[in-house]
Amino acid sequence: MNNQWNPEPAQLSNGSAVPGSDDRPRLGPRPSVHPPVDPGAAAAFGRPSGVDGAFSPRSPQQQPTFGELKTAPPAPEALASAFGRPEGNQELLQRPPSDEHGADGVDPWDADAAHDPWRDPSAGAVIGPPAVGPEKTDDDGESAPRPAAQLLSLPEVLFGRRVKVSALVLLAVLALVIGVGGGVAAYFIADRGDQLTSDATLAEVTAGKERPPGSVADIAQRVRPAVVTIEVRSEQGAGVGSGAVIDSGGYILTNEHVVTLGGAVTEGQQITVVFNDGQRAEAKLVGADPKMDLAVVKVDSDVSTVIQLGKSADLAVGDTVLAIGSPLGETDTVTLGIVSALNRPIVVGEEDGVPAVYDAIQTDAAINHGNSGGPLVDSTGALVGINTSIISTSEEGGSIGLGYAIPIDDARPVAESLIKTGKVNHADLGVNAASVSAETAEGARVQNVREGGAAAKAGIKQNDVIRKVGDRPIANAAELIVAVRHYKVGDTVPVVLARDGRELTVQVTLQSD
Repeated sequence: MNNQWNPEPAQLSNGSAVPGSDDRPRLGPRPSVHPPVDPGAAAAFGRPSGVDGAFSPRSPQQQPTFGELKTAPPAPEALASAFGRPEGNQELLQRPPSDEHGADGVDPWDADAAHDPWRDPSAGAVIGPPAVGPEKTDDDGESAPRPAAQLLSLPEVLFGRRVKVSALVLLAVLALVIGVGGGVAAYFIADRGDQLTSDATLAEVTAGKERPPGSVADIAQRVRPAVVTIEVRSEQGAGVGSGAVIDSGGYILTNEHVVTLGGAVTEGQQITVVFNDGQRAEAKLVGADPKMDLAVVKVDSDVSTVIQLGKSADLAVGDTVLAIGSPLGETDTVTLGIVSALNRPIVVGEEDGVPAVYDAIQTDAAINHGNSGGPLVDSTGALVGINTSIISTSEEGGSIGLGYAIPIDDARPVAESLIKTGKVNHADLGVNAASVSAETAEGARVQNVREGGAAAKAGIKQNDVIRKVGDRPIANAAELIVAVRHYKVGDTVPVVLARDGRELTVQVTLQSD
């Protein structure tokens, strides 16, 4: 490189001197300054291996234009003839092919042109191909995919010194930490997750809740096996009721209207008893008492569970009672209630002939059609009544909380008599009476006296008003009947009556009806 003044004048291509060129210095390229190269930058941006120049080496067939300088390939002939130097011209800085300056009188090739590498052919920066090999193409002329870089094998990584040992150790420690952390996290997740899913075996339990002796569940469990469903079929129809097993010999106490279908059938009916466990057995009618609406049927097989008989006289209003039976065909049904009233005279079936009259226990335990003949039990599970009738405001006869049961104290002698003899006799006063209520007298007015009966022998006359039998006041005709039936045949009972405005007491020895 030469920065000194060149006294030789510049010449044009025809050999003549350029006007005004003898007073201009000719400058070469500025000296190159090479600062220290950072190793990291050299590794990232340095020349590829085997490349010494600024661009990739040429093929052996192509010789460099300026000695060992790597240059671009020869320019196309059209460009060389248009923009190249004239033949034989060796000037380093090309000048316009004219002796004149520009149109404005200013030489466009001033001193700054000598510092412009793009107009100085001898500048160090030479345009050439990039430092990569020629792009490969396939048979179709499309660019072929470049081969993937060679991957390092495990021996090369460990023993080929291609990776630093410290990096391998750090990677191993990092992998160990990740593995230990993942194991600990998995342990806690699995420990908490077994609350939802696990292979645990569920333990079997006994009772779901405590049922102490005397509870409703305990009473029902003990009594239900002694309660049966009674199905009656005949040519005239069919019906369903309930019953209670009162003897291990197969005797079952129920209502008379259950086995006779309300009086429509007296014989020829088919009676089937369905036990609590589903077993069925044919039954026969032992005897019936239409005046008390009670009947006893018997099955030939022995039964294992018999209901315990209680005492209705020990009941008090408010005591807990359970009604068990088959209401509306729903077998083995238990309802709970209390004793709503005692000694409630009830007359049933007056329109069918002989009315049934009994001194009932009133309860609010739900009783419906099909409960008839089933047991009413107290808080000990003892039988205290036979469910018989209800008062209802609907045509279907649904329960409104007014149900009635025959007291067991009245039903027990009837059942014993039916089992022994097939029939029953009640104590009778020997009169027909009607209910009366007036300012002077209230009770049962005698309409007629049966000749030779107990009342006739005691001197009771027609139109006498019976106001008391024994210790029980009489308010109506039904109460007179149930009061007399509390006594046995042959008992002598004081009867208080009103006659012509005065009160009389007579002793009556009761006869059989």
